Amino acid sequence: MRTIDDLDVAGKRVLVRSDLNVPLEDGQITDDGRIRAGLPTIEALRTRGAKVVVCAHLGRPKGQVRPELSLAPVAERLGSLLGADVALADDVAGDSARATVDGLADGDVALLENLRFEPGETSKDDAERGAFAARLATLADRYVGDGFGAVHRKHASVYDVPALLPHAAGGLIAAEVAVLRRLTEDVERPYAVVLGGSKVSDKLGVIDSLLGKADRILVGGGMVFTFLKAQGHEVGQSLLEEDQLGTVREYLRRAEETGVEFVLPVDIVAATAFAADAEHGSVPADAIPADRLGLDIGPESGKLFAARLADARTVFWNGPMGVFEMEPYANGTRAVAQGLIDSGAFTVVGGGDSAAAVRRLGFDESSFSHISTGGGASLEYLEGRTLPGLQALED
Repeated sequence: MRTIDDLDVAGKRVLVRSDLNVPLEDGQITDDGRIRAGLPTIEALRTRGAKVVVCAHLGRPKGQVRPELSLAPVAERLGSLLGADVALADDVAGDSARATVDGLADGDVALLENLRFEPGETSKDDAERGAFAARLATLADRYVGDGFGAVHRKHASVYDVPALLPHAAGGLIAAEVAVLRRLTEDVERPYAVVLGGSKVSDKLGVIDSLLGKADRILVGGGMVFTFLKAQGHEVGQSLLEEDQLGTVREYLRRAEETGVEFVLPVDIVAATAFAADAEHGSVPADAIPADRLGLDIGPESGKLFAARLADARTVFWNGPMGVFEMEPYANGTRAVAQGLIDSGAFTVVGGGDSAAAVRRLGFDESSFSHISTGGGASLEYLEGRTLPGLQALED
């Protein structure tokens, strides 16, 4: 895979596919981690005299122009971080985009409007997607793929445009791939994986793959209740995927057969309602009251998980242990994050809510070996799937 060092970019229009899909509340960015992660590539191209044309998506407007999903707040924040004006086009690949790009001098940066305002970006029809890609490609002389969080999507800006322009991987994608290779090739052991989040079904592929690779798998979050139910325990009103019970039982059987240790919580923080001010308390994981729902792993489980991470040499974590956005249910996620740090292992926080939790709970990001920008992309890579965006850059 070529990198930007292999591209002649001086005086060239370089289309950079970044991942700027940041969370917004009332039009304000609440976590700019993805913007900051993309800065090194943009800065490197600017320094080398490129006219940098950044493109990205925000949310799921489904081919419709939705003002609340405009990249305007992103352009403002990007400009602030760069210490330079970032011109925002009013459209994605129309007259405004062309005029904006034409107005760039060497070292300038522009941002196109939300890629997903265009139906062709996400279309499953090759011709429609290809036609949009061709329009995008006319805005540039070179292409740099740097939006790792989108490389598992067969979208025009990720998959089709690289075929139309000289292309290379940006620094972020190169770094992400290097890290993921350390999780799949010549892994330093013991190798522990911590999985959380709401649904088992979101993690089926990665669990199946890791059963042959990890030494131990620690499970928390909403998905744990399907595991507890599969063991015959009462889970009360907790999130449960009844249709996955058979699959989970098979995973537990395979783990025992192959010597992979499954670590499940021994206690749960259960509440009377999904609310921060609801009555709540710690209960044994095998005795959740019928009228309560689990919203976090309990304090003893936090200690257990930290202990099972202490001797690990490689740790991958994807998914919070509870509803960390509400302080009463944040301690399990906090304990796991601290456990990663204390282990001294090569630690990878697998993007998405896990990365958001690390920042929200006040941890120093440099305490972890790597914080990924792409939760879904990371999981699919670990599953062994072909990621369209990486495949396009390898051609």
